[in-house]
Amino acid sequence: MKADKVLDCKGMKCPMPVLKTKLAMETLQVGQVLEMIATDKGSKPDMAAFAQQTGHTLLSMKESDGIYTYYIRKTK
Repeated sequence: MKADKVLDCKGMKCPMPVLKTKLAMETLQVGQVLEMIATDKGSKPDMAAFAQQTGHTLLSMKESDGIYTYYIRKTK
Protein backbone atom coordinates (compact mmCIF):
# COMPACT_ATOMS: atom_id res chain seq x y z
CA MET A 1 0.00 0.00 0.00
CA LYS A 2 1.28 3.47 -0.86
CA ALA A 3 1.43 6.00 1.97
CA ASP A 4 1.61 9.75 1.57
CA LYS A 5 3.48 10.07 4.87
CA VAL A 6 5.35 7.60 7.10
CA LEU A 7 5.45 7.99 10.88
CA ASP A 8 8.02 5.92 12.81
CA CYS A 9 6.87 5.35 16.40
CA LYS A 10 9.12 2.37 17.12
CA GLY A 11 10.29 2.32 20.74
CA MET A 12 7.51 4.63 21.94
CA LYS A 13 5.02 3.55 24.60
CA CYS A 14 1.39 4.53 25.05
CA PRO A 15 0.14 7.21 24.61
CA MET A 16 2.91 8.57 22.34
CA PRO A 17 2.08 6.57 19.15
CA VAL A 18 -1.52 7.81 19.26
CA LEU A 19 -0.52 11.40 20.00
CA LYS A 20 2.08 11.42 17.21
CA THR A 21 -0.47 9.85 14.84
CA LYS A 22 -3.02 12.54 15.70
CA LEU A 23 -0.48 15.28 14.95
CA ALA A 24 0.62 13.61 11.71
CA MET A 25 -2.99 13.25 10.52
CA GLU A 26 -3.44 17.00 10.94
CA THR A 27 -0.74 17.59 8.30
CA LEU A 28 -2.46 15.42 5.67
CA GLN A 29 -5.14 16.35 3.16
CA VAL A 30 -8.46 14.47 3.09
CA GLY A 31 -7.95 11.19 1.22
CA GLN A 32 -4.24 10.91 1.96
CA VAL A 33 -2.83 7.89 3.79
CA LEU A 34 -0.53 7.73 6.81
CA GLU A 35 1.68 4.70 7.47
CA MET A 36 2.40 4.44 11.19
CA ILE A 37 4.98 1.92 12.42
CA ALA A 38 5.15 0.94 16.11
CA THR A 39 6.62 -1.68 18.43
CA ASP A 40 4.15 -1.20 21.31
CA LYS A 41 1.69 -4.12 21.24
CA GLY A 42 -0.83 -1.84 22.95
CA SER A 43 -0.96 0.15 19.73
CA LYS A 44 -3.35 -2.46 18.24
CA PRO A 45 -6.38 -1.53 20.36
CA ASP A 46 -5.23 2.10 20.56
CA MET A 47 -5.16 2.59 16.79
CA ALA A 48 -8.52 0.87 16.30
CA ALA A 49 -10.03 3.17 18.94
CA PHE A 50 -8.29 6.21 17.41
CA ALA A 51 -9.82 5.50 14.00
CA GLN A 52 -13.26 4.95 15.48
CA GLN A 53 -13.14 8.11 17.60
CA THR A 54 -11.76 10.39 14.88
CA GLY A 55 -13.70 8.99 11.95
CA HIS A 56 -10.54 8.27 9.94
CA THR A 57 -10.40 4.93 8.12
CA LEU A 58 -8.04 2.23 9.39
CA LEU A 59 -7.24 0.57 6.06
CA SER A 60 -4.80 -2.06 7.26
CA MET A 61 -3.19 -3.33 10.45
CA LYS A 62 -0.46 -5.97 10.38
CA GLU A 63 2.16 -7.38 12.73
CA SER A 64 5.46 -9.00 11.82
CA ASP A 65 8.25 -9.83 14.25
CA GLY A 66 6.99 -7.36 16.86
CA ILE A 67 6.59 -4.51 14.35
CA TYR A 68 3.05 -3.18 13.95
CA THR A 69 2.20 -1.31 10.75
CA TYR A 70 -0.99 0.70 10.30
CA TYR A 71 -2.38 2.47 7.25
CA ILE A 72 -4.91 5.19 8.05
CA ARG A 73 -6.78 7.32 5.51
CA LYS A 74 -7.75 10.85 6.51
CA THR A 75 -11.48 11.24 5.98
CA LYS A 76 -12.20 14.74 7.23
